[in-house]
Order: sequence, then C-alpha cells, then structure tokens
Amino acid sequence: MGSTTDLLALAHKHLYGNYKPAPFVLRSGKGAELFDVDGKRYVDLCAGVAVCAVGHAHPKLAARLAEQAGKLLHVSNYFFNEENILLAQELTYASCMDRGLFCNSGAEANEAIFKLARRAAWMKRGTTEGVIVAFHNAFHGRTMGALSMTGTPKYREGFGAVEGVVHLPFGDLAAVQALPTDKHIIAVVVEPVQGEGGVYPAPEGFLAGLRAFCNERGALLLVDEVQTGIARTGSFLAFHEAGIRPDAVALAKGLGGGFPIGAMLTTEEYAGVLTPGTHGSTYGGNALASVAARTVLEIVREEKLAARAKDLGAKLSAMLNDLVQAFPDHCELERGRGLLRGLVLREGFVARDVLPKLQEKGILLTAAGDRVIRFSPPLVVTESELAEGVEAIRAVLPTLTK
Repeated sequence: MGSTTDLLALAHKHLYGNYKPAPFVLRSGKGAELFDVDGKRYVDLCAGVAVCAVGHAHPKLAARLAEQAGKLLHVSNYFFNEENILLAQELTYASCMDRGLFCNSGAEANEAIFKLARRAAWMKRGTTEGVIVAFHNAFHGRTMGALSMTGTPKYREGFGAVEGVVHLPFGDLAAVQALPTDKHIIAVVVEPVQGEGGVYPAPEGFLAGLRAFCNERGALLLVDEVQTGIARTGSFLAFHEAGIRPDAVALAKGLGGGFPIGAMLTTEEYAGVLTPGTHGSTYGGNALASVAARTVLEIVREEKLAARAKDLGAKLSAMLNDLVQAFPDHCELERGRGLLRGLVLREGFVARDVLPKLQEKGILLTAAGDRVIRFSPPLVVTESELAEGVEAIRAVLPTLTK
C-alpha cells in the first residue's frame, strides 16, 4: 500500500523505462470500471488493449482462478494436465479448427505460426527458402519473427528483421496476386482488422481472396486473431464472418480475460509439422492459464458476448459518427468492427496528445497509429459507459490545436 507519489517514485527508480505509463497507479476494478490508489474512478474503454474481455474482477473468473490455484498451477509439457486437454477440446470446437498449441502471449502465438509455415515448407521442399507475405501497418508482436512480419518499420528500427518477409498494401488483393509465379510463397499472414496499425478492417472479399490465392500457390493462410478474437468483432473469431478457414490462427489477449495465455490453432493437415522437440513453451498450457481460458469461453457463451459486441459496436459506431458530423475540422471518420473501433482525427492532430486530457476526465483509451483513438473496451461494457467515453471526447475536441 502507498500513495500515488510514493509509488510513482518507486516505479521511476526500479522499473525499466521502455514504457511511458500515465501518471497514476491503478489498484482495483469491476466490470468496465477501474480505481486508482487515491480512489478515483476511471471508465476503462481499452481493457488492457482488448485483453480483459469479460471485464475486471468477473466473479466467475476470480472464483475459478482461486479454486485452481489451490489445486494445481503447473506441471510442464512433460505431462498432461486435465484442464489443458479440456481447453483444447473447447477451443478447437469454438474456432472450427482441429489442433491447439498453447503459449503465453500473442507474440509467441505468431512466432509459432511463423515457424509452422517455415517448417511445413522445409518438409515439403527440403528448404526454408521462400517468401512469407505480410502487410503494411500490420502488427504481430515484439519477438524477432513476429517483428519481421510486422508491417510498420518503426517497430523494427534498431533490431533488423528475419529475412524472407515481404510487405504489401493491406487490402490490395491485386498486389498479392501479382507476385511472380516463380517466387515460392510459403504463407500469407493477415489480421482481419489491423488493430495497432489504425483499426483498419479488411475490405470485403479480401480474406476470401487470400484463401483462394494460398490454395492456388500451395501456401499457408495464417490469420492473426490476437486482437480481434474471442468475440470482439461480433463473431467468436473474425475470420468466421468471411466464410473461410485458415490453416493456422494465432490467439491471445482476450483468451485469458487478463491471465496470460496464447494459442496457435491449426487444421489437421498441419498437425504433424511441429513434431516433438521442434517447438515448445515451458509455461504453455499450464493448468491455471487453461482454467482462465475455459472460464472466459464459458462466460462468452453464457452472456452472449459476441452478439453483445455486435450490438454495442453498432451503437458506438453511431455515437462516433455523430462526433465526426459535429466536429468535421477535428475528426475524419470512424471505422472498425464490433467493439474494436477507431475515431480517426484530421491530419495534424495526434491521438496520443488527446489521451491525457481524457484521463483527467476519467476515461481510459489508447491510440492506434498516429491519428486514431482506439476503443477496445471489455465486452461487458454498458452503453452508458460507452456514451460517457464519447462525451468526454466531445468535451476535449474543441481544446485541441494542431
């Protein structure tokens, strides 16, 4: 326990400085509300960047985690644990995939699909040489393979990248189809909605076109659902809305409701690619994380959170469009799907400059790209809490200067 001043002093002394957190310290939460150590209330409309899907301190999730902590936490992957087997069954059923490999984060899940694609190419052709197609503005994580697929150069600055990845314009199917036929395409990796890059939904028919291209070229279609998955866009997974089935999917964020867990899901065709000893994760699939994910899946079903995200997403879209109409000199448009939405500011305004003003009013949001204020609230958020956030933006917009 401590005051804000004392805790911030400790943070600046002991935490590594690769982040730039807001100058307050959160202590507790409930639903879509958070409270700092001084008791100030905040409406959380970012949910740990789409992580806390079922909100803060959901009673069922809290109870299940506490119960499991008293039974079994971890045994490693040298041994089965009951909860992980049941999670694999439930998650593959909900996703319409066949196999699950578990890890700890979205970056690790994207590393796994990267390695799956390389290994599958090696098994087929005896070489890992070839191209993985990714897209400009994409974000797939901070580890080297995931970073290499990330389509924003600033994230790779000072680190370099793994060779063999080419980046094309997002949504430009013709650019993908124009890749030379003598170039071996290992895989195409795509986000159904580019979250970090600016909340860009894939154009109608783009995912289906990529599926057809991959079928034609013998490539894997890899879908990154780290930010879009677990009911956020109005379907359990966003690719379900496109009527396709990828070869592998990366999941994380909302899957554990705040507890770290990631997953790679594959079709049966690729179940034998990563054989024993080729890939692993010490903590991946541990019993506590598996209980967290199983409980989240149960809550999503029972509380019909996919339908809720679709309904509230439409209402949030209407609210944001009202802002665009009311402040045409400040706002360009709104876009997104379900409860992953962005308010795009006009050229010259910087989204990150707006966030502290909103925090003063008790609203927590994040930026996506330079000019986009991103909404990724808990799926249990209320319409009135969304309206509270939009009204705070309405109050702040007139104070902005270029």
